[in-house]
Amino acid sequence: MTTSNTRLSKLSRRRLLKGAGVAAAAVAFPYVWVPRPVHATVGFGTAKHLVYIRLSGGFRFPTAFNGDVGNEFNPFGLASGVASGTEWGVGRMLGENTPWLTEELQAMGLRSVTSFTNDMTVMPCVDHEPLAGSADGNHNTGLERWLTGYVGGETGLFTMLNYGLRDRVTEAAAAGEILLPAVIMGESGMGRGSGIYGAYRPPVLRGDDLDLFDSNASSQLPEWARNLADGYDLRHRGAVNPAHYSTVDAYVQSREATKAYAEIFASDMLKVGDGSNEAYDGVSNAELAMAFGDGGPGRNAHLALRLFHFGCPAVYIDEGGYDYHSDEETELPMRIQGFNQLLSALEWALRRMDHPSGGKYWDHTIVAVGSEFSRSTRGAPFNSARGSDHGGDYATRWMSMPFMGGPITARGRQIGSTNPSDLSPTGTVFSYRAMWKTMMDALGAEHSEFFPADEAFDDLFA
Repeated sequence: MTTSNTRLSKLSRRRLLKGAGVAAAAVAFPYVWVPRPVHATVGFGTAKHLVYIRLSGGFRFPTAFNGDVGNEFNPFGLASGVASGTEWGVGRMLGENTPWLTEELQAMGLRSVTSFTNDMTVMPCVDHEPLAGSADGNHNTGLERWLTGYVGGETGLFTMLNYGLRDRVTEAAAAGEILLPAVIMGESGMGRGSGIYGAYRPPVLRGDDLDLFDSNASSQLPEWARNLADGYDLRHRGAVNPAHYSTVDAYVQSREATKAYAEIFASDMLKVGDGSNEAYDGVSNAELAMAFGDGGPGRNAHLALRLFHFGCPAVYIDEGGYDYHSDEETELPMRIQGFNQLLSALEWALRRMDHPSGGKYWDHTIVAVGSEFSRSTRGAPFNSARGSDHGGDYATRWMSMPFMGGPITARGRQIGSTNPSDLSPTGTVFSYRAMWKTMMDALGAEHSEFFPADEAFDDLFA
């Protein structure tokens, strides 16, 4: 075994975090809030990783998910050749016209999304504010709700996740382990945080940011110099107002994390652009690069799977740009090809990669997809510019969120429903905040102090 592989083998045994850190049941309007008792779901602790994808700009969900609705909501129609056992309406945008699926990719084993829709669960009615009289169709406030749960929210969802896993951080640190936190590869607001949460803000990586961690300058200093620097940190903390302790702690912890991560981030496994044919977890970087393609979201997903090897619990990715107020009729079929390849490559890779704790990555990973809101045309298939808009109606408010991965046991099912003619809810409406607490539950993160009016739910794991 080479020296680099020996080091990699040692690193692979280091577990989870170290670092910078319902449903509203309603069947009709007005909404009726039904509180649930505080308890862990049946899915608690069933997942080790989450790939969280935002289709940026406001995605018109029924064109892909919950597509068995009126023409004004899904003018592209339904897909053909859908996998048996799929209960939710698969929009044609997911299955037909697949120029990305080359013969080479098919030979590797990649397949169209319609081939595995029976492994995906769709919730047609996820809403930011189930008790509100209308949808929030504003880009700025809709994105705020997506990133933090509220307009003006001070703590990002990924900061909440790192904070919720803090007990595991303590256990890992006591064992001398070096472990990665949740990571952002998109909107940095997902990692917003201050006060007691500031120390748990996730790192934001873009492109080849890992190169910044390749060296650890402090390791070159003599011991007396390192001790002097550490002593200054302690003296400075003791001199500031206790209200500012968290700020100093966040700085010190981030600096120490940078040192700790340097060894991991210098790993050959994380050099996702090197085209290496050496297999890690059973799949090479050359194979993953071929499967995911050269696009930014695909490259980020490739890197996410490698970060998961070192205990990273979740990665956030932005994909596409779906704010089609015009030309959606012609542009969406081409734009969505990148998303289709991303889903297909994730399904392919997760089923083939060997997880360090046993089984395949598929057994331990959830993939979830959403957006800041959906889109509306208010009665016609497209607006006058052959696009779609966003406002306060049902078509805007419902994120028809899909979920896949081994921990999701409700595979192929549709959880909740809408009236095909006007998208009014005919089943349970889930709050977005409750959905996020359900993801935290699945990852084994404590979340009782977040969103007290919203509770995690069992439906994805029943």
